[in-house]
Formats: sequence, C-alpha cells, structure tokens
Amino acid sequence: MNMSRTRDTRERLVVIGGDAAGMSAASQARRLKGPDELEIVAFERGHFTSYSACGIPYWVGGDVTEPDQLIARTPEEHRERDIDLRMRTEVMEIDVDRQRVRARDLESGAESWTSYDKLVIATGARPIRPEMPGVDAPGVHGVQTLDDGQALIDTLAHTRGRKAVVVGAGYIGVEMAEALINRGYEVTVVNRGGEPMSTLDPDMGRLVHEAMEGLGITMVDDAAVTKVLTGEDGRVRAVATENAEYPADVVVLGIGVRPETTLAKAAGLPLGSHGGLLTDLAMRVRGHENIWAGGDCVEVLDLVSGQERHIALGTHANKHGQVIGTGVGGGYATFPGVVGTAVSKVCDLEIARTGLREKDARRVGLQFVSVTIESTSRAGYYPGASLMTVKMLAERRTGRLLGVQIVGREGAGKRVDIAAVALTAGMTVEQMTALDLGYAPPFSPVWDPVLVAARKAAAKVRAS
Repeated sequence: MNMSRTRDTRERLVVIGGDAAGMSAASQARRLKGPDELEIVAFERGHFTSYSACGIPYWVGGDVTEPDQLIARTPEEHRERDIDLRMRTEVMEIDVDRQRVRARDLESGAESWTSYDKLVIATGARPIRPEMPGVDAPGVHGVQTLDDGQALIDTLAHTRGRKAVVVGAGYIGVEMAEALINRGYEVTVVNRGGEPMSTLDPDMGRLVHEAMEGLGITMVDDAAVTKVLTGEDGRVRAVATENAEYPADVVVLGIGVRPETTLAKAAGLPLGSHGGLLTDLAMRVRGHENIWAGGDCVEVLDLVSGQERHIALGTHANKHGQVIGTGVGGGYATFPGVVGTAVSKVCDLEIARTGLREKDARRVGLQFVSVTIESTSRAGYYPGASLMTVKMLAERRTGRLLGVQIVGREGAGKRVDIAAVALTAGMTVEQMTALDLGYAPPFSPVWDPVLVAARKAAAKVRAS
C-alpha cells in the first residue's frame, strides 16, 4: 500500500508523457472523476503538450506559420482542469513493486519520487538515429517533437547554402522532402530500399519515385548512408554512401521511429517483437491491473493479419487515450485493433494504403490475388480529372479484401477510407462492388476507382 495514501484518501493517477495519448487519458479520466476523487499528476519532458506531431512537416514547410496552431491544449489549459502537469520533467525510473516513479526536473536537476495508484505510460516513439560518424553534427536533425521542429527551423533560418539531404523515404522522409522543396532547397533523398515508401509494394513505390523526380527531387535508391561528413567548422557538409557523396547544408533523418520503451523495459514490463508495450483490449499492460499504456510506445493488433504491429499515428494515440481514461475513470472501453491505414502527400502527389502488402500476406501464409487499375478522380469529361492508380489484394479462396494502395493526385488519397471500412467489416471484394458510394461528375466516375479495382479483383478470385 502507498504510504502517501495515509494523508489523502483520493486515488492518484500518474501519467508519463504529455502528448496525445497521455493527456487524452488524463482529460477523459478527469471527465469521469472529479478532483475530490482522483488526483492526476502528469510529467512531460518537453516544452509543449497535446500537439500534432503529424503537422510538423507542414510547419517546417511554411504551410503552418506558428507552432501554436499545432497545439490542441496548452499546459495552462490542462492545469485549469485540475491536472497537475509538470513540464520539463523527465521520468527516470518506474518502480512497479512500490508503485512510484522517479522524476527529474530538467531545469534544476532536482529529483523526487511520486507514488501512484494507477499509472499511464505514454512515452511515445523516438526517431531512429543510426550509429555512424558525424550523425550528431550540427545541421543533422531528427523530427519527432515540436522542439525538434523548432530546432530544424532555426537551422534553416541560419544556413547559407540551399542543399538538403533527407535520409530515408518513408512517410517522414517524403513529407520532409516536400517541406524543404517548399523552403527553396535542392533536395536529395537517400533511401536504402529499392523504392520510396516501403509501406507500399515496390510497383506502387515506383510511381512515387517517378513523381518525386518529376517534382525536382533527386532520388537515390538502394543506397545506405555510412557517415556524415563535416567541414572545418564542425557542421555537416555532405553525407556519404559506399559509392558517392551528396553535398548537404542540412540533413534530415526520416528513417522512421521506434517505440520509446526504455523505462518500461527497465521496469520489467512486457514488450512485443517490435519493442512496443503489450496491452489487452482495454489498453492495460498485460499482467498489470493498475498500469495502462497507449500511443506510439505500444503494439496493437492488426485485424487483417491477426498479428501485433507497431504503428505510430496520432489517430491511434488519441483513441488509446480515450479508452485508457475511461478505464481509469471506472468505465469500460476497448481498442479492438487497426487495419494499417495511412495517407500522405508530397507536393500534389497523394499516397495512401491500408491492410496488407504482398509481402505481409505471404509472411502470414495467405494465398491472394492482386490487381492494379488506372482510373480518374472525377468523370473523365469533367475539368480537373486526374489519373490515379489503385492496387488491391484479395484472399484467393474467399475473396476477403486484404489490402489497398492508392497513388494519384487530388482526390486520390482519402479514397483509401472506403477500403479501410471494408477491411474492418471483413468484406469480400464481391461485396464491395455493391457499395452505395456517392456519385456526381465533380467527385467521381460512375464507377469509383476503388470499386473498379474491386470488380477486377472479384473476377480474378472467381477465375482462380
């Protein structure tokens, strides 16, 4: 029993992490239980809370002019809701046996222990920063938090040259390439994969490659950066692969992220194969009734493959927080899982996917058919119609939809939501052909591109 409870009959909730999952959980718990029932203490090591990390590339690129536009709720607003939010304070240790955490004030260096009755771990993810010479040189940036975004913007403001190298060509990489193009930089993207966007199949990634080159971005595939070269002033001047050097006045690491579970691992909490915390459907950490976890530090169930996976998205984090806060507040809610939906853009190119890629389906032993079609975003005769490519995977015997990928211009990306709903519902491609979707020439051809792909996939399933 916590000795601190002898002076206070309230339960205490401690939240580690002040962004989407953590503060959504705290806010939902506060809605369900007032300050006389539940004390809430939250720790955040950065300068900002409840912000949109997904919006950082658009802030860097100038589409969003102020960081405040990305903040949903300030520390002061959280405190007005009787949440004891302690900024610039990093939790250094979780003592599960004694139900307490050790935190350090990053300004003063002072440390103290805080006991808890209930604990929420929302430590997020950390950018992958490869171990290589020069990676910590001035001018090399990872971009995960608003503090990271501000540091990059400061570098761009004081850098004389106009050459940028983005390392990695996933969602972060292509979005940062766009941001730097918008800033007037000459951009080179160095990608160790065969095509950009490894979340797509290679044939769809090739479309992204061609479109990015058409936007003036230099694409270097099948190349791993081995070191960052610096000048006499110690700042970055180039990145090197085994075969070439690429001049750079600024380098952005867009390699991806890993769950930030250092604290959880040290505390002996269960982690999955991707390094994320494992929870039940109520987002409780497995084997621990009074500890919850959510956001980018957890693994979640993939409803299509039936396996755990790590997906770092704000949409999931906010849902996790709602579920956790409901549980902490005495209610019941669950997070059933995901189908792996994501959408992005680079300049006017829209890129979307949901469900399984071909290699995902093979890995879990599924037999499948795949089809690829080209169609238009609007009726072909209506002004502004643009081409899009849709790829669809279906299970060979049953016709169950397994995945969809879309690459195109305006009006392409959000069509993936049709497939996301169909995947969640477990629909077959035959059933999808009868979906009653909205139609008018400014919005779609008579047969929506997703349904054209479904028709072709259904025919292939019948013939297989």
